[in-house]
Amino acid sequence: MENHWWVGLSQIIGIDIILSGDNALVIALACRSLPRQQRRLGIWLGTAAAVVLRVILAVTIVYVLQVPLLKTVGAVMLLWIAIKLLIPEKTADAGFAGGHPAAASLWTAIRIIVVADAVMSLDNVISVAAAAKGHVDLLVLGIAISIPLMVIGSQMMLWLLDRFSWIMVLGAALLGWIAGELAISDPWVVTAIGGWAVSLRHVLPAACAFFVVITGLALANRARQIHRQQSGREK
Repeated sequence: MENHWWVGLSQIIGIDIILSGDNALVIALACRSLPRQQRRLGIWLGTAAAVVLRVILAVTIVYVLQVPLLKTVGAVMLLWIAIKLLIPEKTADAGFAGGHPAAASLWTAIRIIVVADAVMSLDNVISVAAAAKGHVDLLVLGIAISIPLMVIGSQMMLWLLDRFSWIMVLGAALLGWIAGELAISDPWVVTAIGGWAVSLRHVLPAACAFFVVITGLALANRARQIHRQQSGREK
């Protein structure tokens, strides 16, 4: 019995290391536009939100999995978030002048993190619950282990994003890929498309990643042009 516990713990640690990276990426992408003095607060609030969501999902996972099209709806929301992260915010362009724009942006970042975490934490909780094999203490420990992983991972990702801005595009593409994987793993979708599910297992995630990058960059370019035109008229 004790051996099974330790095997379960090792599996949970591995799952957390792999899957918490996605949550850390979302937190970093959402907090990147914040002023430096608010980034740490954004990371901690985003991590706290992710942990609360995982606890709620862990308690209600049996009922959550019975909701039809849940993963498909989550995939659409994640696509929207990935595209939104590539579009520059007005508050960022304004230089965060004054207290209100920065505060608004902070809560915008938290809102993005909460929605994305609610979608992506589903697979994490399912995987950890499966590895826990009914051990509540392992399930709780798995959620606890994910906290430092997300905090440290988010800070590392922010450090990289500050130095290599093109990682932003890769991060958005990754979210698009995850959205595609969520949609194609939805039981309702698998049943609806039948034999096509196997063929689309990699095609749909790739198509979603491509869609996010093309759409996000196009909208970002349009937003910059509108901002330049407005700035020109003001001068």
